[in-house]
Amino acid sequence: MDATVKHYLDQYGISEATRRFLAKPQKMFIGGQWVDGSEGEVSAVTEPSTQGLLTSIPLATTTDLDRAVAAARYQFDHGEWRRLKPLERERLMHRLADLIEANADELAEIESIDMGKSVSQARDVDIQGTIDTLRYFAGWASKLHGRTVEPSLPGNYLAYTRKEPIGVVAAIVPWNFPLQTMAWKLAAALAVGCTAVIKPAELTSLSTLRFAELVQEAGIPDGVINIITGHGHVIGAAMASHPGIDKVTFTGSTPVGREVGHTAVENIKRVTLELGGKSPVLVLEDADIPAAAQAVANGVFFNSGQVCDAGTRAYIHRSIYDRFLTALADYTSTLKIAPGLDRECFISPLVSARQKDSVLSYIDAGVREGATLYYGGRPQQEEGFFVEPTIFAHCRNDMRIVQEEIFGPVLVTAPFDTVEEAIELANDSPFGLAAAIYSNDLARVHTLIPQLHAGSVYVNAHSTIDPALPFGGFKDSGFGKDLGPEQLDHLMETKTVWITLPS
Repeated sequence: MDATVKHYLDQYGISEATRRFLAKPQKMFIGGQWVDGSEGEVSAVTEPSTQGLLTSIPLATTTDLDRAVAAARYQFDHGEWRRLKPLERERLMHRLADLIEANADELAEIESIDMGKSVSQARDVDIQGTIDTLRYFAGWASKLHGRTVEPSLPGNYLAYTRKEPIGVVAAIVPWNFPLQTMAWKLAAALAVGCTAVIKPAELTSLSTLRFAELVQEAGIPDGVINIITGHGHVIGAAMASHPGIDKVTFTGSTPVGREVGHTAVENIKRVTLELGGKSPVLVLEDADIPAAAQAVANGVFFNSGQVCDAGTRAYIHRSIYDRFLTALADYTSTLKIAPGLDRECFISPLVSARQKDSVLSYIDAGVREGATLYYGGRPQQEEGFFVEPTIFAHCRNDMRIVQEEIFGPVLVTAPFDTVEEAIELANDSPFGLAAAIYSNDLARVHTLIPQLHAGSVYVNAHSTIDPALPFGGFKDSGFGKDLGPEQLDHLMETKTVWITLPS
């Protein structure tokens, strides 16, 4: 840890538990053991608010992946996890959730320091979401069953189905919500009796490594959960083709997801892909302008826009367009830009220099293509990966800033005259992860919801997530679901059993 980062941590007074965790060498978690990478290489971890060196993580090789898969495979085929009674699995998952809750402030600090995000948002959203997801799926462990059927064939049969865990699950986790997205993929897998190999993003692995310590403390058997760190293009690609892995679940960009999905299908693996988004927002003429403007801003600038289903395209009825932009800019100006450990912060730094450069390049492209830069658009502060929240006006749907996922605090807007035009503009995108409608006319809203090509539709809100409801997209936003009972079927095999009975 360099002096700049140390001063930053001292300035905001992080806990002694967080200091102890950051001070020790980071290792991978395989088969219940803490290990270095087989070749001893490490990757530097940069703190986003200061651009200073925070720590380093091991760089796994395919040899390390083989070890992790072997541990998960042995536990699934020969160990105790799959054979535990459902209520015993449920009890261990609740124990793990209790430990996360007991260490929630520390985990929030680690998440903020590693990714750059607001520590308050990390505590209230990321860590609480992790706890809720584990508890929700813990309850499912004792409620999974097949069905009995009365066959129509001649003869006397007993026929029934069994639900069985699919096996070893490989979870490839993104950098924007490291712990929470990991829980989305892991909790359901644990509930049905699978084992897992987790690959967090190389930019944000620390909270997942701290989570592994709690896995041990909870008493979850060795080999059930294995965590390897390293480059996605090395480990992620190898996961998709590894013969010891039965299911791949990936969250990340559409181009990378396309490669992972192609490799997984080539190797006859089950796969879930939760990919990119460019979510449209429709603001109808009867919307409550101040409330809708605040909700739209929160929906696009939360986590500094680094959210896959962020409402990044706002189509606003022409009769209220100018007033809405004014309200939007007024509210956005109140959002505090600050380091993530500042508890009043709303706009935190982006995750990396590369991400900052990418976002700024899109802002430049928008200006070049003729969009009106209505608000913001500038880098902020000499240190750190900060970009001011940005609003574009009078955008066309053929612009790059409208069609491509920016993954930063950038909102594009355009007026519309009829709801038919608004639906056409909203669906004119390769993505289909989410959409939102702002209106007080619920009868009209209900007619619009089926017309939007999106996996989630929010009304007078954005990015409302609950572990009981599925999350996943249409079109280039992927297929399969995280969360909800729908996720469970992606992690189980259905076996049909026929027994001939005496006549």
